[in-house]
Amino acid sequence: MGLFRDDFYSTKISKRRSLRKVYPAQRVWGRSRRSRGTSTLFVATVSSVISAVVAVLLFSLITGLPSHTRETAAVSAVTSTPLDGSGDPFDRLVQAAAKVRPTVVSIVNYKDAKDADKGTADLEDSALGSGVIFKKENGKAYVITNNHVIEGSQDLEVMTVGGDMKKATLVGTDKVTDISVLSVDDKNIADVAEMGDSTKLRLGETVFAIGNPLGLGDTLTSGIISYTNRVVPVSLNQDGVYDWEQEVIQTDAAINEGNSGGALVDLNGKVIGINTMKISDAGVEGLGFAIPVDQVMKTVDELMKYGKISRPYLGVYTVDLNNPYAPLDEDQRKELKLPADVKDGVVVLDAIGPAKDAGLKLNDVITEFNGNPIKTTLELKKYLYDKVKIGDMLKVTFYRAGQQETVDVKLADKPDS
Repeated sequence: MGLFRDDFYSTKISKRRSLRKVYPAQRVWGRSRRSRGTSTLFVATVSSVISAVVAVLLFSLITGLPSHTRETAAVSAVTSTPLDGSGDPFDRLVQAAAKVRPTVVSIVNYKDAKDADKGTADLEDSALGSGVIFKKENGKAYVITNNHVIEGSQDLEVMTVGGDMKKATLVGTDKVTDISVLSVDDKNIADVAEMGDSTKLRLGETVFAIGNPLGLGDTLTSGIISYTNRVVPVSLNQDGVYDWEQEVIQTDAAINEGNSGGALVDLNGKVIGINTMKISDAGVEGLGFAIPVDQVMKTVDELMKYGKISRPYLGVYTVDLNNPYAPLDEDQRKELKLPADVKDGVVVLDAIGPAKDAGLKLNDVITEFNGNPIKTTLELKKYLYDKVKIGDMLKVTFYRAGQQETVDVKLADKPDS
């Protein structure tokens, strides 16, 4: 993709044009130089004309084409068709922003709603975020945002780019993928976002983020795709234990608090991701992440149908036997009475639901599901969510007081949390 709308010609023509551009000062160097320059130009011109005529004659003798066709062929032999440029990318950025801007909203999450109906809710206990209008149907407009934007809400409001405040209703949410869907009335809402294809993203592609950082709604930041499919560990319970992995788009477009749930957009004005997180350690910048839109829409479709994502549920709260962030001390390991060859597994801290019904309890160390090694809580969750279904019987291998045991657990539907 070129930065300019250049026309490209054959080498011979472009060379003659460049001579006239590079050496204009020859016209004022004196009569002798001008005469020699004029003579040279005259000879070159005559030679070119003669060469063209000879070429046409030879071409006509060989091909037998009529005269008008021969002329066209001769011209085509000298010049080529100009290539179409893709336009100024900065102008494309402006056009793309204008296209998607009306579809991005600000979201206010009132944690304390006792006076929200009177407009006197305590904003200090509220959270701000962003959302994207993706659908209009039956008098309602539907908004994608992050689960962590609306989590713990008592009341939700959406503010459009035109300044309209609308009460929002939660359609469905999913903590694992960090995606939620809200609905509002569609009065004065004319546009919905166009979704792109996040599987076709290229490293270095220009993108921009738009949202409501720090309450500064309708803010635009631009950057590039730094990585198309980065996998980052996350702690679903915010307890410091990484128990899930999220595949994300990495970008250096500035993403700040309040950008969550907003749009990451390509130069065609299509949403290719939902902004979700950034790394904000000291000395770190330009590390923002968005959930790819193809993953987002799979979750959204199910949330629109059922209000939640149904996943198999075992009912254990665990900690890794070799957790680098909260390692077990010697006394705790001795209490487990594990054989010396058992190095990996997950320690049950609490068992409820199906796990409790099957007899699992505190300090059981799970090592296998259906004969497959389970070394971490992350592996436990990924196996449950990817390998089995609700209603399946799961064979759990574990150690209790140093003895290996197995138990069959019937997986249930994960309850709302």
